[in-house]
Amino acid sequence: MLSIKKYAAIDIGSNAVRLLISNIIEQKGKPAQFKKNSLVRVPIRLGADVFIKNKISKENTQRMLDTMLAFKLLMKSHKVVKYKACATSAMRESENGAKIVQSVLDHAGISIDIIGGEEEAAIIAATDLNKYIEPNKIYLYVDVGGGSTEFTVIDHGKQVVSRSFKIGTVRLLNDMVRKETWQELEQWIRTNVKDYDKIEVIGSGGNINKIFKISGKAMGKPLTYFYMTSYYYTLQSYSYEERITELDLNQDRADVIIPAMRIYLSAMKWSGAKNIYVPKIGLADGIIKSIYYDTVSSNTQ
Repeated sequence: MLSIKKYAAIDIGSNAVRLLISNIIEQKGKPAQFKKNSLVRVPIRLGADVFIKNKISKENTQRMLDTMLAFKLLMKSHKVVKYKACATSAMRESENGAKIVQSVLDHAGISIDIIGGEEEAAIIAATDLNKYIEPNKIYLYVDVGGGSTEFTVIDHGKQVVSRSFKIGTVRLLNDMVRKETWQELEQWIRTNVKDYDKIEVIGSGGNINKIFKISGKAMGKPLTYFYMTSYYYTLQSYSYEERITELDLNQDRADVIIPAMRIYLSAMKWSGAKNIYVPKIGLADGIIKSIYYDTVSSNTQ
């Protein structure tokens, strides 16, 4: 007997807001399959408000309300049975974050959970990484967002340690990351990988997914430190406008992709990794898995 249900995840990040709708395919005697059905991304960039003015502007508040209502209607059209909406760094730090959460509930009927950095890292790690990693290797998992980056050391398939740092692409664009924070990150990485002879990096986030797509590499093959460094300098040699017109990057990607690469390259350098693997998973994927396995609370449509 085959059963197919639709679950949805809403990821309210510092750079963009995403709605992921997935099919959960259940068959007797077989493990559940998770198949992406639809992904909608709206680049509201809440972090540009919060990291400078400590609150979300009226304009972006209205965009949030409109987007959440649209997501509500899309979930209804898709016949989604369960969903969870998570807000990360920007909403965590916004003075009016709680007020906006209530406004969204009143306006669109969507309940939003503002989650902490460690919880964010745990949900991301709930994705089935075993499909993408080799069980006898050591990995540093790096999920780059607009406001923060989550790091997890994985030893032979087991998560050893996780930490969230306030180093993100939107924050870097606005020159809001202190030198001390970078030094703290470097120390954390070096300390937590020093006992391992060889380590690889796993990268997640929209920017590394785009870089991987541009590289033309086959799924499952890594990007080398040499390639990443070379492409980093290539991007820097183009103006913002040229990155849009000549490199075919979306306008909300053309600026944040450079600070994102800086974070990934720093993680590779400080961990001594020569390769970065890009499985194309993130917070939204983790939310779907967490709903299914009932490790987080969820809402019915």
